[in-house]
Formats: sequence, structure tokens, C-alpha cells
Amino acid sequence: MSVGVQRGAIAAVQVLGLAVWFSMSAVVPGLRNDWGLTAGGAVWLTASVQFGFVAGAVASTALNLADRVPPQRLLAAGAAAAAACTAALALVADGPAVAVPLRFMTGVFLAGVYPTGMKLMASWAGSAGRGRTMGVLIAALTLGSTLPHLIAGLGSLPWRGVLLAAAAAGLAGSVIALVLVRPGPYAASAAPARNPRYALSMFTERGPRLANLGYFGHMWELYALWTWIPSFLLAAPAAGGLPGSVETTVFLAMGLGGAAGCLLGGWGADRFGRPPAALTALLLSGLCCLLSPLLFHAPPPLLFAFCALWGAAVIADSGVFSTSLSEVADHRYIGTALTGQTAIGFALTVVSIQLTPLLAEAVGWEYAFLLLAPGPLAGAFAMRAFGKGAPSVRSPQGTS
Repeated sequence: MSVGVQRGAIAAVQVLGLAVWFSMSAVVPGLRNDWGLTAGGAVWLTASVQFGFVAGAVASTALNLADRVPPQRLLAAGAAAAAACTAALALVADGPAVAVPLRFMTGVFLAGVYPTGMKLMASWAGSAGRGRTMGVLIAALTLGSTLPHLIAGLGSLPWRGVLLAAAAAGLAGSVIALVLVRPGPYAASAAPARNPRYALSMFTERGPRLANLGYFGHMWELYALWTWIPSFLLAAPAAGGLPGSVETTVFLAMGLGGAAGCLLGGWGADRFGRPPAALTALLLSGLCCLLSPLLFHAPPPLLFAFCALWGAAVIADSGVFSTSLSEVADHRYIGTALTGQTAIGFALTVVSIQLTPLLAEAVGWEYAFLLLAPGPLAGAFAMRAFGKGAPSVRSPQGTS
């Protein structure tokens, strides 16, 4: 099967499989009416997925699942199980007591979808074009994560219908993974010996350590922004003048804008190098954090343009970090390295997701996103050092 078909299939699995991730965020207004959901309850419905993802990623890392299990099977199983949890929530949940555990398990199973997809995509690209290839994957993740907002914004489905639609998408992604997806020519030829310590020992190497630190700063900002941008927009004076509903605006700005940013970031990583591409995105998204109080009062067209720019910048560097780590980590344990990276990164998102609404409650949504600015700025320092040190890039066979 051709390289293009394989890359397209892996990207399609990410779009469909990750549709369940933010499905609850898209239906919070309906849950407030049906369940009397509080702000704290809404936080836990999102944070529980992040906790679950971290737990699943840690377990996968400890067992080296992404390197020892056929990745297409792990990808298919994760997507199907996450879809099943979402469907069960739509059919039986009547409050957070049932929903939160199901969201936790959804996150556990998604740990088999996102990092495994990164490993598979990297296996279909040599170093020269890997930035663009990973950019395509992260663009797919962005579209999939925001797809429920489009479903909720354009349709008239009740919240249970939105969740069932997201679950159906996840199941379709599982089928594609099982039927079409296969590892590429740059994958390791054989399963390595079990080495759960590699997720930690990679931090003793300068290249992986700096690539990870850049990623952690990026993650401090990313998921808190994606989670709370609807609340920021609803509170803005210009909310009523945005294009369509707030959900539609989020999909356009964070979804389509983010996908465009991923593609541009991947192109820039291959054209100008990994550190310059990451630095540009980090500094731009950090600047957006700092400018958010001013743009909060902007007229609708300017506010939407600002959100679209932020949506592109905040995710443009994500594929760059994955690409960088896949090139400097031990080739035998690329899956473990990427899973360990995401485990720690998503653990950080739990903190920023929890703290952002607390700051908003104290000072208002106008100033809440200032909390996120230290993340991309710290990441920029790490990637600047990564570029200065010029760590060696391993060939597909793992030699420097």
C-alpha cells in the first residue's frame, strides 16, 4: 500500500478516534440543564480524561506496549474501547458519579491512540520529511478534538446524541486502523527487550531532555486553552457577534485554524529546522496569552481573528516536539519515548486546566489566560538551548 494511503489512513484514525476526547466539553451547556452541573463538575468531566490518559500512558510506557504490540492493533483497540466508554456514558449516565469514571477510562484507552499514531506516522517518513508528516498527524488530532464542537454547533442533537455521534466516529476510526493501517519501512525491525526505565533514562540525554522540556511548556498552555476558550468567548462583550454559535467559532478558530497551524509548523520544521519552527510558535502563542486581556474587549471580527491566530500558533509546534524526540531518542524505544513524553505532558495539563477557572473566578475570564503564558515562554528557552547544542539526530537505523 502506498505511503500516501498509509499516512492518510493514520490521519483519518486520529480525526475519528479522538472525536471522543472533548465530546463532554461540547455538551456542557446541556448538562447544566439536565444534571444541574456546576463549574466544578464541568472541570472534573474534562480533568478525568486527562488523568485517565496519564494513567494509560504510564501503564503503556511501563509495559513498552507501543514498541512490543503490533501498533495498528493497539491503535484499533484503543479507539474502539474509548468509543465504547463514550457510548455507554450517553446511554446510561445520569450524573457525574457515573460520567467521571467513564471519562477516566476513555482517557486510559486514548493513550493507545495518540502516541501510537505518532509512532506509526513516524515509521512512514524519513528525517527529511518527518516534520511535515507529523504536522499532518497533529492537524488530524486538532480536527478530531474539536469535531464535537462542530457537531454540537451545527446540529440540533441533544447532548446524548452528540456523544453517540462522537462514539460512532471513534468506532469507524478503529475499523480503519485494523483494516488499513500498517507500520512503515522506518519502524524497528523487531520488538526490543522490555525496558520500562527508558521513559525516565532518556532524560539523562541532552537532546531528549530538551525536546521534552519544550513540549511540557507547550502542554501547559494547549489543553487549558482548548478546554476554556468557550468560556472565555462566552464572557467576552463581543460574544453575540461571533460567526455562528460559540461552538462553531471554537471549531473554526481552534480546529481549522489549528490544523492550518500544524501543517505550517511541520513545513517550517523541515524547511528551517526543528528549533526555529518551535521557537516561532511558542513565542507567538505566549504573546497571545499576554495580549488576551486586551483582545477580550475587541470587536467580533478582531476577536475571531485573534482566536484563529492563537489556535494556529498554540498547536503548530506540537508535531515539532514529537518529530524532534523521534529523531534523538533510541530508535528501539521511540514508542516508549513518545508515550512517556505525552504522559508527563498531559499530567501538567491537569494542573493548568484546574487552575484556569479558579483564576477566572477570582479576577474574571479577561485575565485568566495570563496563567498560561509561562508555559510557552519556558518551552522557548528549552528549544533555544536544543538548537544551540545541536544534539545529534539519529538515522532511521538508530545510528548517530
